[in-house]
Amino acid sequence: MIATSATAEGLAAFVDASPSPFHVCATVAAELDAAGYSRLEETDEWASASGRHYVIRGGSIIAWNGEGAGSGAPLRIVGGHTDSPNLRLKQHPDRRSAGFVTVALEPYGGAWLNSWLDRDLGLSGRLAYDVDGVVRHVLVKVDEPVLRVAQLAIHLSEDRKGVQLDPQRHVDAIRGVASDEPIIDWIAARAGLDAGSPLGWELMTHDLAPSRLIGTDAELLSAPRLDNQGTCYAGLRALLDAEPGGSARMLALFDHEEVGSGSERGASSDFLATVCERIVAAGGGGREDFLRVMAASVCVSGDMAHATHPNYPDRHEPGHQIAVGGGPVLKVNQNLRYASDAVGEAEFALACRRAGVPLQRYVHRADLPCGSTIGPLTATRTGLRTVDVGAPQLAMHSARELMAAADVPMYSAALQAFLAV
Repeated sequence: MIATSATAEGLAAFVDASPSPFHVCATVAAELDAAGYSRLEETDEWASASGRHYVIRGGSIIAWNGEGAGSGAPLRIVGGHTDSPNLRLKQHPDRRSAGFVTVALEPYGGAWLNSWLDRDLGLSGRLAYDVDGVVRHVLVKVDEPVLRVAQLAIHLSEDRKGVQLDPQRHVDAIRGVASDEPIIDWIAARAGLDAGSPLGWELMTHDLAPSRLIGTDAELLSAPRLDNQGTCYAGLRALLDAEPGGSARMLALFDHEEVGSGSERGASSDFLATVCERIVAAGGGGREDFLRVMAASVCVSGDMAHATHPNYPDRHEPGHQIAVGGGPVLKVNQNLRYASDAVGEAEFALACRRAGVPLQRYVHRADLPCGSTIGPLTATRTGLRTVDVGAPQLAMHSARELMAAADVPMYSAALQAFLAV
């Protein structure tokens, strides 16, 4: 396997530092700053976009390194998403019920609701506030056990088999019994703001149990948000590790994939296409040059993949068993839930060969609905040849997910080999 700086311990630290999409961007940006990248603002003129730069739009970030690539060089892009399913605060979150002070929560992005019960939850996200008529925002990360969504006692269920969770009635969190302080004011104080000053917020819960290696031989990584921070971390290390080639290297991480990507910063937005066009324009190229660059470029859409579950092997396609620790996964769907085509498949297969890692091929059962990724959206929005890949895991969309420690460096090595062309 080619040399890579990616490790399971590194992924664990990345995840624990990044409980929200905004924190993912901050964590990635800090690594890029340390590596000599400079931040560009979309509102500024880009006199030059060659070299190493990045731009942030809300919970999305795009970084690129054009060093070693000539003017008008094609792009090799690793894409992914920064958001993960969770429980998020409603606009009027303060409630009281049965003697408890509660916080009204709303599921985001297909959260596996039962996995969020009986966990100590912190809060994270961002607050927007006014400074002399100008809207500013600040990140907030409360790693304290302030909320808990309590399970119903088994004795109170009708057949002692539990209840079907209602996302409207059953996922509000308990915060105490006596407090009259609005939860937004409580959070604002921890962000250094005055009570009543936040005018808007995007706040979400996160499990406080730290990521850690588990198993008798510490072969597995137990962590929240592996879908899709596993790709964010592996793609970041790949970008920083990749040797210069004939292409410019890019990492594009989008918010809101779990809810369809339909926002100003999602994969369906103009963010990627606009950044690519501005890079070409800053190098002196025109519209024709931009279109030629895009036609010659390739995107790997990285998302996590379903490993075959030992307790539910019947839920998987019999001819496409996926093993944890078995290497990166190429994902193909004939109904285009994934964007892979034959040429894209070959591109990633070659990258795995160059990296010296095994390649697994995934197909979803034809009688079960297949999830999707940023891949089809990116291909449709930009015209980029796109291939969908991932790393194998269990318990996708749970508050706590599981993957093999060995897959972290193998996944990143394959992405690194893809970029270094």
